[in-house]
Amino acid sequence: MSDHAHRAVHGHDHGRNAGAWQLGWALGLSGLYLLVEVATAVSTGSLSLLSDAGHMATDVMALALALVAIRVGARPSDRRRTFGYRRAEILAAALNAGALLAVGLYILVEAYGRLRSPVEVQSTPMLIVAVVGLVVNVISARILVSGSGTSLNMKSAYLEVMGDLLGSVAVIVAAILIRFTGLTWIDPVLGALIGVWVLPRTWALLRASVNVLLEGAPDGLDLDALRAELSALPGVQGVHDLHVWSVTTGEHNLTAHLVAPGGEGGLLHHVEEVAERHGVGHVTVQIEAADAHDAHGSERLHP
Repeated sequence: MSDHAHRAVHGHDHGRNAGAWQLGWALGLSGLYLLVEVATAVSTGSLSLLSDAGHMATDVMALALALVAIRVGARPSDRRRTFGYRRAEILAAALNAGALLAVGLYILVEAYGRLRSPVEVQSTPMLIVAVVGLVVNVISARILVSGSGTSLNMKSAYLEVMGDLLGSVAVIVAAILIRFTGLTWIDPVLGALIGVWVLPRTWALLRASVNVLLEGAPDGLDLDALRAELSALPGVQGVHDLHVWSVTTGEHNLTAHLVAPGGEGGLLHHVEEVAERHGVGHVTVQIEAADAHDAHGSERLHP
């Protein structure tokens, strides 16, 4: 293993350990608060508080799932999982996004029902619990924010907490307004606004997760530009069977067949440089002396 690769591996492991620590603290705080919030939501009849409790429940599940995914993903590769278990984090992100999407849709439907048939809301206990929830969510968000850009798994956990943070703010506003105006419709409206904020972000996260699971080209990677750069390398007459996909967040692989009648020479080094410019870290290339069309007199069936 080269010195460069050695440093990269240790940096990745350090990031995983830091992520596990962050998720553990956030999970403990959120789990304790969830018990209090559910009991208060039921006793006060507040939809915005129930909405926040629903998000908090998915938050707790998401944090637990994300933490398990990090532990599983750290397992080394074996004869059955040659890439290791790193994609467990993507599975966790997809499941978390799906759960949060379902909760958001449920809150919108429930808000519509509450607007048609208003329910009495007890604003004082609702306000107290929401303030406690805001403190918990601010602490959790601060813990998770540094890791939210490192993986879809951590991003999904951070998004869950941010949804809860906004939910706490909405509950506080609803409790104060209801206390001084008596307008109970404020509660379902603010609950619905939480769902409206969360849904598009959750959908984007779900799409990104599914793209990795389907081995789609990484977001932001221009496949045509990559193909053009490979085709322009010295001695290369054609590029086919070009595939680029992600094992997990930030770990991109590339395989390709290059038609280079002159042989390898320094070609592999140039290919690695091109791949690195496009954010691809693992490259597998097959050098061919002639294109399949020339060798067999017929067109290739592969793209």
